[in-house]
Amino acid sequence: MNSIDITDSVPATPARSLRHRAARSSRAEVSEARWARAGLIALLLLTATAYAWDLSASGYANSFYAAAVQAGTESWKAFFFGSLDSSSFITVDKPPASLWVMALSGRIFGFSSFSMLAPQVLEGVAAVALLYGAVKRWFGAGAGLAAGAMLALTPVAALMFRFNNPDALLVALLVAAAYCLTRAIERAGTRWIVATGAIIGFAFLAKMGQAFLVVPAFALAYALAAPTTLRRRLAQLLAGLGAMLLAAGWWVAIVALLPASARPFIDGSPDNNIFNLIFGYNGLSRIFGGSGPGGGGGGGGGGGGGGGGGGGTNFSGATGPLRLFNDLLGGQASWLLPAALVALAVGLWLRRAAPRTDRTRAALIVWGGWLLVTAAVFSFSTGVIHTYYTVALAPAIAALVAIGATLLWRHRAELWARACAAATVAGTGAWSYALLERTPDWQPGLRTLVLTTTVVGTVGLLGAPALGRFARRAFVPTAACVAVACLAGPLAYTAQTVSSAHSGSLPSAGPTLAQTAGRLGGFAGGAGATGGGPGAAGRGALGRGGGSGPPGAPSSNAGAGTSSLFGGASTAPRSRGGAAGNALARGGAAGAGGISVSSALASALETNAGHYRWVAATTGSTNAASLELATGGKPVMAIGGFNNNGGLLTLAQFEHYVGQGAIHYYIVSGNGGIGAGPGQAGGSSTSSITSWVESHYSAQTIGGSTVYDLAR
Repeated sequence: MNSIDITDSVPATPARSLRHRAARSSRAEVSEARWARAGLIALLLLTATAYAWDLSASGYANSFYAAAVQAGTESWKAFFFGSLDSSSFITVDKPPASLWVMALSGRIFGFSSFSMLAPQVLEGVAAVALLYGAVKRWFGAGAGLAAGAMLALTPVAALMFRFNNPDALLVALLVAAAYCLTRAIERAGTRWIVATGAIIGFAFLAKMGQAFLVVPAFALAYALAAPTTLRRRLAQLLAGLGAMLLAAGWWVAIVALLPASARPFIDGSPDNNIFNLIFGYNGLSRIFGGSGPGGGGGGGGGGGGGGGGGGGTNFSGATGPLRLFNDLLGGQASWLLPAALVALAVGLWLRRAAPRTDRTRAALIVWGGWLLVTAAVFSFSTGVIHTYYTVALAPAIAALVAIGATLLWRHRAELWARACAAATVAGTGAWSYALLERTPDWQPGLRTLVLTTTVVGTVGLLGAPALGRFARRAFVPTAACVAVACLAGPLAYTAQTVSSAHSGSLPSAGPTLAQTAGRLGGFAGGAGATGGGPGAAGRGALGRGGGSGPPGAPSSNAGAGTSSLFGGASTAPRSRGGAAGNALARGGAAGAGGISVSSALASALETNAGHYRWVAATTGSTNAASLELATGGKPVMAIGGFNNNGGLLTLAQFEHYVGQGAIHYYIVSGNGGIGAGPGQAGGSSTSSITSWVESHYSAQTIGGSTVYDLAR
């Protein structure tokens, strides 16, 4: 006789059904937690590996910031102020938070290319992890992993998280602030909203006003969706605002209150005023060009003066609603931008009647507001906007696409959702094809792959119901085609970016576009612009005996000819590991348009260097940076600063320093460094100093450079 399971003969009770459902739910949660944890670990490991791949190949990347990092490892005063030189003559033209992180790494591990760039990689990994956490909390692990992966695969993110510009820290902090805001909205938590404000405030110390572009969206989302009374919401927002101002303002207050004699010159400010730098050069001038106070605001993060609209249009194309899609900016971060805008519109429509505290709508406001405000500023600003600024769009785009995909998946049984998904995939694939078409000689087969998978994926999404019982089997190939159609383009650009060397102040992700190489190359001689185009040979390379420097000292940005995972002859010398730092410290390509430094000149500057406050004075911060990196960090006075907007010594002041025996050499530069502006063209400050030196001292030539020994 067969045994009988007694449970088969006992009718299920409501309580028993509830227990079974609870058990199944618990098992599902455990299973999701396991694969989500494994997926996150894999994502972060892959991101870290990709971003750290051959990291020292770019040498010191942007030598302007590299010299300041090196100075910060040698002097705590230079560290605090973000000085270009260890004797603290002048700061860089940005606040110092990003330099602090890199300089601390240099103090712990010794200054080198790797120790400087490794923190940038870690900031990228942190940004991916925090974006995953923020999206996962409300939309599940799948959406979180998708958002994190899309951020990691954005070409300009791969560029900036391997480079020493301040944008890496800025983006990591803003994503951290968005995560804190997500936690704050859940329970109307005062501590979390205060943390949000404090993090945004610290992000201000990375790149000033750009950090505040997310504030309108963040404030609106909290004011609308936090589950508490209006009065308490407003009080909490005021607390967050106070934390933001405190975190942003303490350093500014110290700099402003110290007498000028106790601190370095403020670069970017002709009147040596930190508020001029904040509201002028790095503030309204970026938006309004020459009409903003403080001039054009060229910026160490990418040279050139830029009064009026010239700076903005030269570096990022004509202003307007389609600027982010043009031939200069398009390939950096816009691959999924159309899909993000669709996701934002569809999501807001779906949640139009939701309760005030609806989290989906709150998330759309957070990420959508971040995207729209930042995109509007980048699109319509007539001041200097550089292509790599678009990294600030990447987290918002990734989050919106992941959220939109999740919402459409929940409505997958409805025709409108399938049609919307299919249209979005078709549009994304078509835009990816158009971007790849701009480099027709680079991986032409990739365009065919994108086009084919776009068609198959679109048809699969629309035709799924017609397949009947075969629809489930078709899901995997359809999803694979959709992923390839949408991500193959940015993945290829990102792979090319991480496998190529980048240097100078105008780095760009992906292969060099033939139609833009000439435009960017026109700035190369004086701005260390993107390599590969005409004019690239004219940029000042820092290397013993001139030339392109030793291994590990690339003299151009990654271009079509730069070696990559996809092949191509290398035009930039490569290096391995920490040896790059040692080689470059003795004279490798500075990569930011500075003067050429021969071995003879470097040796002369190093001789008796300890007897002088500055081993040399020269025009322009990039020239000074080249000299400092070539001599292992010996301080050099950068008259005129980065863009002739700071460090404007009077002749009397210069004579005083010479009389004190504080300066050993005066080095005449032919190009004045990046955007040296009127100073090197005969401005009253630097030209009068040069004339005085020429009339009082004898010129000598050392390694091809014209030098005056002020100690004789």
